[in-house]
Amino acid sequence: MSKAFVNEDANTGDDLDETLADDEEAEGSPIPKGSKNYITVRGLERLKEELHFLLTVDRPKVVETVAWAASNGDRSENADYQYGKRRLREIDRRVRFLQKRIDLAEVVDPAAQKGDKVLFGATVTVHDEDGAERVYRIVGVDETDAKSGKVSWISPIGQALLQAREGDAVTLKTPKGEEELEIVKVTYAAID
Repeated sequence: MSKAFVNEDANTGDDLDETLADDEEAEGSPIPKGSKNYITVRGLERLKEELHFLLTVDRPKVVETVAWAASNGDRSENADYQYGKRRLREIDRRVRFLQKRIDLAEVVDPAAQKGDKVLFGATVTVHDEDGAERVYRIVGVDETDAKSGKVSWISPIGQALLQAREGDAVTLKTPKGEEELEIVKVTYAAID
């Protein structure tokens, strides 16, 4: 076959994969455009720790593996090389994402806030329609953890609770329908 018909830079669609992933990253951002990335002190520390780990531990190991795999010759059928390159793209994508999040971060210290009004960083105790007590902590989008009651300030529950006060009843819209929650207590303390 003539070299005119062979793509010497043939790849496995890597450039296309990277472009699509960047688009998904931009579209998948849960922070509304024009909004700040509110985050607690501990949340920002976690993002920085992950970024540091990726840049100083994870990425260098993968680069070493890719270099070793490349030295073995034929890259087109070298699974270590192909997987390594794909993993490098994933790491680099995550690094860019973390750097953007850190750059946009607006740190709020919940322990420095006071009052009975639900704001970012509040720990809110509510009673649902059945009288069951639930506790939610309003945190940044990168800190959510449903199991421990940490909900994002832009989540439906976060939006329903924000700006309400102790004693207020708020309506939470869920897939099952509307649910009324009574705010029993609002406190501010450091969030782990």
